[in-house]
Amino acid sequence: MLFQDEQQTLSDLLQSVQLQIHAADYTQVSDEWGEEGSLPPYNKLYYICGGEGWIRIGDTEYAPKAGQLFVAPAHSPISFGTVGGRRPFLKYWCHFSITAGPFDLFQWIGMPLCINARDSDRITALFQAMVECKSQQTIASRLREKAVLLELVAFYLEDVPVRVLQHRSEEISRLHIIQQYVASHLGASITVEHMAEAVHLHPNYFIAYFKKHLGVPPMKYVNLKRAERAKLLLTTTSLSIKEIADQTGFQDTSHFTKFFRKETSLSPTEYRAAYHRMH
Repeated sequence: MLFQDEQQTLSDLLQSVQLQIHAADYTQVSDEWGEEGSLPPYNKLYYICGGEGWIRIGDTEYAPKAGQLFVAPAHSPISFGTVGGRRPFLKYWCHFSITAGPFDLFQWIGMPLCINARDSDRITALFQAMVECKSQQTIASRLREKAVLLELVAFYLEDVPVRVLQHRSEEISRLHIIQQYVASHLGASITVEHMAEAVHLHPNYFIAYFKKHLGVPPMKYVNLKRAERAKLLLTTTSLSIKEIADQTGFQDTSHFTKFFRKETSLSPTEYRAAYHRMH
């Protein structure tokens, strides 16, 4: 399973997640269904409803059965085919991309590629909704299909062991150092130069690197974290506004109030009062 620092880093990466469904349907493949050693630029998600066949990723071969979910990660060598004389796969399927930072999510993490679905009715309903949305040409359907895909991916990942892929561990460690630097200096002045120095990168390169991975410029990220810390302190402590301003890097309370209103549309006092009214 992921360690806490890996969870934190991937959580920030997923703040800027991008999704695209390229195709989705419910079909029974033909007897000629098959391919050898392709490298698709998108992920494949199958829900097997019946029939038989085989799928090989790299050197590992799978024979998914009815009631199983199967993920074939993007950019992985994949081969597949039918079993002679037997009914080929009947399946829901979709081809999709889900990027976190500069890479597809499944280029960051590894997990079992074939699992038994624990709620077949739920999985069927989600795929039915996705296929229906994909067939419609409306703004609402484009949004709904993304929501369905996220639900399916979350469903798949929540009960399986997940690990950071070995060749991404150094990248995750570097991003975690940046996160820890920001978290431990929120009460002080933070500059791009200081953040870059923490991971031994030139400031100009660091700015591009940071935005590429976390989706926002470095100082925007700092402001988001300051707002998160301020919200936490406002709702879980009785600290004064001045004390919270100090702990989030603002020497002037009016500056802090202006910043907080810009981030939340409420003043710190209004935010605290609204939270307590709801809880």
